[in-house]
Amino acid sequence: MKPSTKEVIEHFKMSILPIEGTYFSKTYESSTTNVNGGPDGTAILGLYSDEPRSCSLFHKLTFDEIWHFYAGDPIRLILLYPNKEIKTVVLGSNFKDGELVQFVVPKGVWQAGEIVPGGQWGLFGCTMAPGFSANSFEGGYYKDLIEIYPNAKDYLERLCVPKDSENLLPKDYKD
Repeated sequence: MKPSTKEVIEHFKMSILPIEGTYFSKTYESSTTNVNGGPDGTAILGLYSDEPRSCSLFHKLTFDEIWHFYAGDPIRLILLYPNKEIKTVVLGSNFKDGELVQFVVPKGVWQAGEIVPGGQWGLFGCTMAPGFSANSFEGGYYKDLIEIYPNAKDYLERLCVPKDSENLLPKDYKD
C-alpha cells in the first residue's frame, strides 16, 4: 500500500521551505565553501502533494539545479526561459509515456513545480553544485513575470509569490 502524504513528511522529517512553499529535507551540505561563500554542493528531498498542498512557487537560482524523481505520482515543472520560451517537464517513473527521471534546470530560468493533477504526492530530489544558499534564490512576483510571459498566465496566477510577501531569503538563512 502506498504511504500517505503525512507518512512521507514524517518519515523524511520534512518542513516547509520559506517563500517557495515546498515540503523538504536537507540531505547533504558540503563542508567546504565556494568563492561566493556558499557550500560547494547541496542536496535535498522534496515533496509535492495535493493535501496538504505542497508546490514550488516561481523562483530562479544563480546555479544549475539537477532534479531527480524518486517515488509516488508524477510532478510537473514549469520553466520560463530568458528568451521567453515556456516549457513544461513531467518527472515520473513512466518513461514509456515520456516522463523523465532526471532533469537539469539551467541557472537563471524561472521555475515552479506541482503534483500532476489527480496525483496524491511525488517525492523528488534536487542537487546543486555550487550548492544552494540564500543569496542564490529569488522568488517571482506575478506583476513582474506576467509582463514577460503573458502566455503563462494560468501558471503565474497560481504559482507566484504573493505580492505582499518577501521574495528573497534572509542572507543568514540556514535550513
